Amino acid sequence: MTIALVWFRQDLRLTDNPAFIEACSHHEIVIPLYIYDDKCSVLGQAQAWWLHHSLIALGKSLNQQGLSLILRKGNPLDIILELVTRYDVKSAYWNRCYEPQVIGRDKKIKAALVEKGVKVQSFNGNLLHEPWTIKNKNGEFFKVFTPYWKQCRQILDIPSPVILTKRPRRIEITGDDIGEWKLLPTINWAARFAEYWTPGEEGAQKKLNEFIAHHLNGYKRNRDFPAKNATSRLSPHLHFGEISPWTILRALELAKLEQTCDLASVEHFLSELGWREFSVYLLYHFPMLDCENFRKEFDTFPWQNDEQLLTCWQKGMTGYPIIDAGMRELWATGYMHNRVRMIVASFLTKDLLIDWRSGAQWFLDTLVDADLANNSASWQWVAGCGADAAPYFRIFNPVLQSQKFDPDGVYIRQWIPELAQLNSQSIHQPWTDADASSIFLGKKYPKPIIDHQEARTKALSYYQQIKKGMD
Repeated sequence: MTIALVWFRQDLRLTDNPAFIEACSHHEIVIPLYIYDDKCSVLGQAQAWWLHHSLIALGKSLNQQGLSLILRKGNPLDIILELVTRYDVKSAYWNRCYEPQVIGRDKKIKAALVEKGVKVQSFNGNLLHEPWTIKNKNGEFFKVFTPYWKQCRQILDIPSPVILTKRPRRIEITGDDIGEWKLLPTINWAARFAEYWTPGEEGAQKKLNEFIAHHLNGYKRNRDFPAKNATSRLSPHLHFGEISPWTILRALELAKLEQTCDLASVEHFLSELGWREFSVYLLYHFPMLDCENFRKEFDTFPWQNDEQLLTCWQKGMTGYPIIDAGMRELWATGYMHNRVRMIVASFLTKDLLIDWRSGAQWFLDTLVDADLANNSASWQWVAGCGADAAPYFRIFNPVLQSQKFDPDGVYIRQWIPELAQLNSQSIHQPWTDADASSIFLGKKYPKPIIDHQEARTKALSYYQQIKKGMD
């Protein structure tokens, strides 16, 4: 009789989970373990809500397999060594994570286990390609998405799903009660999250099925319009590993075979998965991506960092409806439409001239899908200081973006009800409506905190100061 330990991390699922299935295939007893390591990575409040419910869902799935999820909080090395010693564990399994701090921690844990005679096996459970496998012709890592993704697509081979064929037994081990971790907010600002999300593997599969059936066809055409339910909303499920990218790819391939969608939309959605991969890739090869400019010439950029303006942005009180609608959607749901994310990020960094790291930190705390790699790479891309970044002179005009992607103001009205009475022309720039200006601007809804054209001119002058280093 052999006992194995499976350490769950960002892979909170049983289906298509190579570490879990491999352990179950070779051992009579399996100990499923999740460790809340609050020292290695800080969990945003929105993510903490998700984690609470996702672990409950994972525990129920394991119970159905005759196993019990053991919850522990503390130092993973100490906890794992204690369990290994007490229960004579012979093998440990986990799926790899790719954040710099986690990589270093895992190497130490693996070395300590091997020294004790424990066999350690780790797997790729969350990526299409691991970051060290993709290099350019010079053997260096890619800094531009298009050639990176082209190479990924050329070697992409969809594996068959890994199937659980054995059901091991459990042993009774005392763990923490998840309520002891206090992951849920004491002031229940996340009350509406449950209206929009069902954390866990079952919720992830349901989201995928809904997307394939109702939204994949036409995705490329509709994805940029926030008022439309046209995106997958799989990002938090992917972040917590409640669904694997391979499961998604198989569903896409099936949709292509059944001809239920247009091929252009399939390819575009696949490229969005590619951007997720590219972000992990960048963080792996540039471990300071979350805190240092990828392009060093931006180290001299004169950020203004006005705290009052930052607070207006965070609260959705900038006076620009598309910005405020996005920030209010974020606060209410833990999510923001991707097009709107780009608009609000451009506004913060290029209109308000606030350091991208301030925006990235707010997103990390308020997004349920906040991912260190994706978040850092995306903010740097918008600010102009990242890999394959948007040109420094590309400054989104919030009014034009609003008119283009929310032409009838449906999205704005949903999140800013105080503007609902305005017509579809005035709602994008209410300060131009004489009635609105006299009745409630500055009272029920703020006047613009900054003039976009003036801000754009100022930002371009600052970018010109560092342009020589960018050429």
